[in-house]
Amino acid sequence: MNENLRAHMEKIEQKLDQALKMDFSTAWQDSSFGPLSDAINSNKSFIQNLIEPNKTLIDLGGKRWRPLFLILCYQLAQKLDDDTRTTHNDSSTAPLPLDTAYALTPLVEFVHTASLIHDDIEDSADLRRGKPAAHITYGLDTALNAASWLYFEAPVCLNQLDLTDQQRLTFYKLYTNELRRLHLGQAMDIYWHRNKQIFPTMDEYRAMVQNKTGTLASLAAKIGFIAGGADHKTAEKYGQIAAQIGVGFQIIDDVINLTDGNPGKKRGDDIVEGKKSLPVLLHLQQKPQDKDKICSLMEIAGKEGIDSPAVEECIALLNTSSCIKDAAEEGKRLIATNCAQFAREPLITELFNSMIPEKFR
Repeated sequence: MNENLRAHMEKIEQKLDQALKMDFSTAWQDSSFGPLSDAINSNKSFIQNLIEPNKTLIDLGGKRWRPLFLILCYQLAQKLDDDTRTTHNDSSTAPLPLDTAYALTPLVEFVHTASLIHDDIEDSADLRRGKPAAHITYGLDTALNAASWLYFEAPVCLNQLDLTDQQRLTFYKLYTNELRRLHLGQAMDIYWHRNKQIFPTMDEYRAMVQNKTGTLASLAAKIGFIAGGADHKTAEKYGQIAAQIGVGFQIIDDVINLTDGNPGKKRGDDIVEGKKSLPVLLHLQQKPQDKDKICSLMEIAGKEGIDSPAVEECIALLNTSSCIKDAAEEGKRLIATNCAQFAREPLITELFNSMIPEKFR
């Protein structure tokens, strides 16, 4: 990793650790809950049940590209030409301190973490980052509640920063709007994987991914630009571009799932989940007669699990068309085309290029 990116990563990790601590300090508890009764303070397991499933997943790693992207967008906002920035000089559009930008990163990384726990529950996944999924380790009820809490815990950082009321309101609005969009995208995805016979149109698929996956890239960009002093119009423009980069990486992830398998998970678990990914949709464009067969294989795999022969049979069927190659090309195109819009901050392109597996570059 580039030295500058590594330095940013170290600062981000510090801020994430400070925002979600296992030491149960009075200061941390007060910022998250306000004063608590002695009945709670005397038994730390109550709060631990909220923190531990999330902290464990965060500590397992992850690319952290969303908080890194936020910081790079913060830097880019200060490089923009005068005619692309607001002409106002009031404090609402002045760049915030860099340390404040770092402290905003839980808004994207905590949401991502919570969404992974919920995804695994909704998809009945067994593994995440090479370890048993949170609902396997802690129980479905504990994992579900802890991840839900983390959505509300993420914006606590806004209460602790030296912001004007208007700045705080702006970040809250961005955060809650994108969070609602994320859940809309998830609702669409759930609808299709629960109904094996129903396949989305290409437009529906793209709308789903733009909300489910693209929204956190969009949120990172918008927060970064506004923290860097850009106006709302500029932040919105780059947020929309960032969402398309998120779509591109979702497509690449779907391709990896059907080829090498995503890190920490088994190859083909999308077949078990009945996921209507871009490779599946492209295959049916080329070979519509395979629809019933794919539905049947997904049904069998869903009942038998990841080790079902139906998983590899379905992947073999998809490989009779060019769908996997075509999807990879589409993912790469989206990433490259939209990264070009961030050319004035070369580290953004470097960050995203480093995330594309060598075989897909």
